[in-house]
Amino acid sequence: MYRFIIFDLDGTLLNTLDDLADAANHVCQAHGWPTHETEAYKYFVGNGIPKLVERFTPKQARTPWVLEQAQEEFMAYYARHKEDKTAPYPGLLQAVEQLKAAGLSLAVLSNKTDSLVRPVMARYYPELFPLVQGALPGLPTKPDPSLLRRLMKRMGANDAETLLVGDSDADILTAKNGGVRSCGVLWGFRTREELEQAGASLLAETPEELVRLILN
Repeated sequence: MYRFIIFDLDGTLLNTLDDLADAANHVCQAHGWPTHETEAYKYFVGNGIPKLVERFTPKQARTPWVLEQAQEEFMAYYARHKEDKTAPYPGLLQAVEQLKAAGLSLAVLSNKTDSLVRPVMARYYPELFPLVQGALPGLPTKPDPSLLRRLMKRMGANDAETLLVGDSDADILTAKNGGVRSCGVLWGFRTREELEQAGASLLAETPEELVRLILN
């Protein structure tokens, strides 16, 4: 049985896609760059904000100065609008409450900047996640296991009883690189095929199925 459950954020606990896309397209419009359909951002996000900014910036414009400026603009806009359209996936709040009530230790590990992760978790999942970890300066993001191992140490977690839950190959590969099992969720930004190819230990189609897989 699992005792320590670590959740990804974007595409797993919260549907943040519209707000991320709106912030990115705001920057694109400000620079006169082509904007992108919201669906395209499912494959732009997942590896941290610097990589997201690089992906929505036209190749010919990707100088260090332009990328730095675009990231500052993105962060400023997103900080103001990060809760305009964002919401928990249906059934996720109830699922997390069930896991909490069962006595499991819960945490969040996101590639999103740490300062952006904490406010949205406090709003949408208040008091359910004692530990919330976002990206930190100087430390590599998922799928590198450094932040995972750091978080597990803070939780007092061991490998055998830890499960990492996420919606992308970055999450599955983080678990593999960190020596723990993973559960891919199918309501997020990526596909079953991607999660299977990455080597997900488990797959959950619904929050209810996720709870069953964890508790049984």
